[in-house]
Amino acid sequence: MIVSWNWLTEYLRLDMPVDTLTDRLALSGLNHESTGDAGGDFAIDLEVTSNRPDCLCHIGVAREISVLFDKPLKVPNPQPKAKGKPVEDYASVRIDDATLCSRFTARVIRGVKIGPSPWWLRKRLETLGQRSVNNVADITNYVMFECGQPLHAYDLAGLKGHAIIVRRGVQGESMVAINQKKYEFTPEMLVIADAERPVGLAGVMGGFDTEISDKTTNILIEAAQFDAMSIRRTVRALNLPSEASRRFERTLDPAMTEWASRRVAELILKLAGGVLAPGLIDMGGADIVRTPVTLRLDQIPRILGITIDEPTIIRILQALGLNQESSEVGSTTWTPPSWRSDLEREIDLIEEVARIHGFEHIPDDRSVPLTSTTRGPRERVENAAREVLIGLGFDEAATFSLVGEPFSHALETDSTGPAITVEHTSRKRENHLRRSLSLSLLEARAGNEARGNTDADLFEIAQVYHRSDGPLPSEPTRLAIVGGHDFFGMKGVVEGLLAKFHLDGQLEAKPMTNDLFAPGRGAQLFLNDHSLGYLGEVERSKRDTLGLRTACAVAELSFDLIRERAILVAHHQDMPPFPAVTRDLSLVVDKTLPWSDLASQAKQAAGPHMETVSYLDTFAGGNLPPDKQSVHFSLKFRHADRTLTGEEVETSIQSVIQACSDTFAATLRS
Repeated sequence: MIVSWNWLTEYLRLDMPVDTLTDRLALSGLNHESTGDAGGDFAIDLEVTSNRPDCLCHIGVAREISVLFDKPLKVPNPQPKAKGKPVEDYASVRIDDATLCSRFTARVIRGVKIGPSPWWLRKRLETLGQRSVNNVADITNYVMFECGQPLHAYDLAGLKGHAIIVRRGVQGESMVAINQKKYEFTPEMLVIADAERPVGLAGVMGGFDTEISDKTTNILIEAAQFDAMSIRRTVRALNLPSEASRRFERTLDPAMTEWASRRVAELILKLAGGVLAPGLIDMGGADIVRTPVTLRLDQIPRILGITIDEPTIIRILQALGLNQESSEVGSTTWTPPSWRSDLEREIDLIEEVARIHGFEHIPDDRSVPLTSTTRGPRERVENAAREVLIGLGFDEAATFSLVGEPFSHALETDSTGPAITVEHTSRKRENHLRRSLSLSLLEARAGNEARGNTDADLFEIAQVYHRSDGPLPSEPTRLAIVGGHDFFGMKGVVEGLLAKFHLDGQLEAKPMTNDLFAPGRGAQLFLNDHSLGYLGEVERSKRDTLGLRTACAVAELSFDLIRERAILVAHHQDMPPFPAVTRDLSLVVDKTLPWSDLASQAKQAAGPHMETVSYLDTFAGGNLPPDKQSVHFSLKFRHADRTLTGEEVETSIQSVIQACSDTFAATLRS
């Protein structure tokens, strides 16, 4: 934001060197970029942070200077004279979308004379790097740079039906703007229309057909409040930034809209002549309500490390425009002014006190009391997961939430709906919110392999985004792992990870069919019938599609479920006093039979003394039929109170064989 030294002197007395002024502004938060000679004036370039839109104008900067240097501030009180028929006789205004336009005001001036601006006005704008257009257009720009409220003047003769309608654009609708370029609109954009067609892009740029020209005699002056997000989306979609949109993209002072309208009218009457119609068309414009903020005085030394006396605190806050609502022992309550939308919490008031008092007055060796915090359940589970995976040779990754369309698909059996798209993003080709972490990590692994790093084993704990019935998407947290393993290698990684958490529940795996995984090399995991996630080995053709050069496997788990069921405190358990008895079995079954079904049947049939059932290997071919396979597995038995006899174990084995024979037509391999 460039401000003019001479312009600032209209609001307060500047009796300090320009360097002193800029240094003090910089220390208070308005960083000084440069000061340029502007032919008898200084053009001071200040960096205005996004939370201080009130300083995107000369009155706002002057207000800061008045507080910092304790100088009285003088703001004009425009009182334009009006006569004749009321403004409603010459124009009408209608707001069709109050969510995107909270207020729209209009004044009408008849009989203006369009011509060049006086020297002093042209000089003010040139100091700010703005070119002069004509007296009316220059005045609207002048008032915007004066108070921060953008304005626009329409040629009233060009408005069909002398009507203003604030509405959303219609798909395919277009308009030639004052820069003589044609723009097409969408329903997400807010336009200013007359009775027949768009005449302006709200908050961004006016239309060519209603532009002020030498033939203009009657004008309509717009001062309005538009939704900041709507303006920002429109600017990015059309690549059409402007000084007006820069201000509308932030929160404007709602109390300045009517003031700016009066100020523009007063200057136009003075510099372009004409007659102002009495009254103001004012649509919207609800009362300004600010929530009071209570400041506890003992928080000043606790946070800043220094003591500031109460009278000084009150003087600073009052000078900043805050209104003291009440005062009690040890606390005081304030209502922020309309132009300070950033003051919402107690810490905001503390920062204001420190900023005006001077950060340089706070010693850097002053101790500030700190209280250590304990890690919550989420942090403890995250750290435990990192400890295991880093120990297994994985590196933690941080990938973008926005991905390209090929990487947006979710690898889940339950439908999550189509991906959520973000239309207005600087990453034009990556505008899908990811539904899966695995694909993001596969992309990262492919990028590493392209640069010669072929062993990029990665994991990430982050959120994914799914459509929901509410206004916002659901954002579950996932833990994804990608490594240069086959299916069984990744299975071992997942088992080692889950063993760390001693999950409360029964873990079960079921075959999963997905285009990404090689046939028979994908599994979906469940914990007490709740979906825990999946793991699988990436199929060869999919590796080529994703740009992967080496074999790899992925796993993606519900971190929310792990955190909910994790048991992080180890519990003592006595060693079994009696030995276990182990028996191996090889059963011939159909090739289509999943191991999980066979293991489940064995557990049910083996009786109460079976401790574990473990898969060993699978054999096919030889003298076995083509549609059969031999599954080799081990069963471990143990009694809590005594040593099992051979007869008891044999009975359990026969029960397993019989149950598998009855259920799956399994036979014992000879």
